[in-house]
Amino acid sequence: MLHGTTIHIVATTSAARAEQARLCFDLGYHAEIYSNAEELLAHPPQRGIALVEDLPERGGVASLIAGMARRGLWLPVIATSETPEACAVVAAVRKGALDYLELPLDPARLARTLAAVEKEAAELSAAQHRAMEARMRLAQLTPREREVLELLASGASNKMIARDLEISPRTVEIHRANMMTKLDARHSADAVRLHLEASFATSGGTRLSGVGG
Repeated sequence: MLHGTTIHIVATTSAARAEQARLCFDLGYHAEIYSNAEELLAHPPQRGIALVEDLPERGGVASLIAGMARRGLWLPVIATSETPEACAVVAAVRKGALDYLELPLDPARLARTLAAVEKEAAELSAAQHRAMEARMRLAQLTPREREVLELLASGASNKMIARDLEISPRTVEIHRANMMTKLDARHSADAVRLHLEASFATSGGTRLSGVGG
C-alpha cells in the first residue's frame, strides 16, 4: 500500500538513515534523510512526519520542535533512541513529540505508530498552527497586559484583577483595552480563546502511546 506521506528521517549515521529509509519504503512511504536537525531546518518541509533521533547533547528533539516553531512550522515528530530512558521520553513528549520509539526500529511497531500519527496529523496540524499564530499575537503584549489576560482567562473580574495586581480598576480597564486592541479581539472571549490556543503549543496536544506500546 502506497502512502502519500513523506517520512523525514534524522539520524546521525548513514547506516541508520539507510535502514530506517528502507523500512519506510517497505511500508509504502517515501523517505527523505537528514544527518542532523540543522540540515532539516535549513530547508524545513511543509508536510510529512519527522522521525528524529533524540540526542540530548545536541538539544534533543526539543531543539528541532522549537526551531520549526520559530519558523511558524509544525510537523508531527516521533523521537527515536537506542537507549530510551524514562526521563528522556517524558522530556521529549512534554516538548511535543507524539511518540518515542526504541532503535533499531521494529517494523510492526513503526507501522502502527505511523498509521496513528497520520490519522491525527491533520487535526493536530490545524491546532498547532492556530497555537503558533496565537503565541505570535500574545508576544505583542506587555508583561502587565499578559497578567491581566491570564487572570481574565481564569474567570476573574476587573475588580478581582485589580485586587490581585494591586492596581486600580481603572488601570485594569486601560490594560485590558490595550490588550484587546493588540490581539484584535472584539470580545473578552476572543482574547481568552487566543490564550488557550497559545497554551496548546507548550502542552504538546494529543499524545500517542509510549515506548514499546
